[in-house]
Amino acid sequence: MDRYAQDKSVVNKMQQKYWETKQAFIKATGKKEDEHVVASDADLDAKLELFHSIQRTCLDLSKAIVLYQKRICFLSQEENELGKFLRSQGFQDKTRAGKMMQATGKALCFSSQQRLALRNPLCRFHQEVETFRHRAISDTWLTVNRMEQCRTEYRGALLWMKDVSQELDPDLYKQMEKFRKVQTQVRLAKKNFDKLKMDVCQKVDLLGASRCNLLSHMLATYQTTLLHFWEKTSHTMAAIHESFKGYQPYEFTTLKSLQDPMKKLVEKEKKKKITQQESTDAAVQEPSQLISLEEENQRKESTSFKTEDGKSILSALDKSSTHTACSGPIDELLDMKPEEG
Repeated sequence: MDRYAQDKSVVNKMQQKYWETKQAFIKATGKKEDEHVVASDADLDAKLELFHSIQRTCLDLSKAIVLYQKRICFLSQEENELGKFLRSQGFQDKTRAGKMMQATGKALCFSSQQRLALRNPLCRFHQEVETFRHRAISDTWLTVNRMEQCRTEYRGALLWMKDVSQELDPDLYKQMEKFRKVQTQVRLAKKNFDKLKMDVCQKVDLLGASRCNLLSHMLATYQTTLLHFWEKTSHTMAAIHESFKGYQPYEFTTLKSLQDPMKKLVEKEKKKKITQQESTDAAVQEPSQLISLEEENQRKESTSFKTEDGKSILSALDKSSTHTACSGPIDELLDMKPEEG
């Protein structure tokens, strides 16, 4: 009898694991679940969304603080180098401009040293954020994981009870006994789930409140240090500005844009191509001009020949006309006959 009860418990556990696995598969694949069951966990889902937001933003804040510290160190180093350069050049220049460079270089070196003081509250801020992430958020994350496991068990038990209720026959004792066992399993799973659900909601609320306290305290310290830094540097710069009054200002001309050397090469290539094209066009036009000149010479010669021929013809005609005009009376004289007595 004990062996039968043990086998029964093993079968019960196997069935329970089956429905839990089925519920996990439904959740992983994103299939639609019972809308009433999902609606009952709406407040819990809202708390989980807030928790994931806190977890993500704290990680981003930690990365931003580290990057900000690196930028401050780099800026301070560059500012210090610029101050040293101005001081060294100011010692070499004996004019008023040298004094101005020395004073400005000292101010920049002082500003770079004061800027490094901002790293102290930032380092403290980063340590507090990391402690908050590794302790408070990690503890809440463990509770959330346990709650998710209990929720999967509870919803799997609901699926199991739904399947058993569809085949339930009140007249059969075995089916009623099976339904009561499944119902007991659902009640136990719901009890564990409700307890962890309450723990998660409380821890998420405390997590949000503690994060607000952390940010307000650490940012107030950083803000105070930043204000002291700007006050000291502004006083130093104002004193230098007052000492520079009465100095002759310099006029500077700045280049607004630089011409690209590749652009010059392209323009030169274009000019070369244009000149080559013009030379080739001129070479092509020269033979045509020579041909046209020869044609004009031939035309002139032909016209001169024509005019000379015309003149010769006219002169011949004139000679013939004069000859006929003169030969007329002579012929008449030669043809004269003696008058008859």
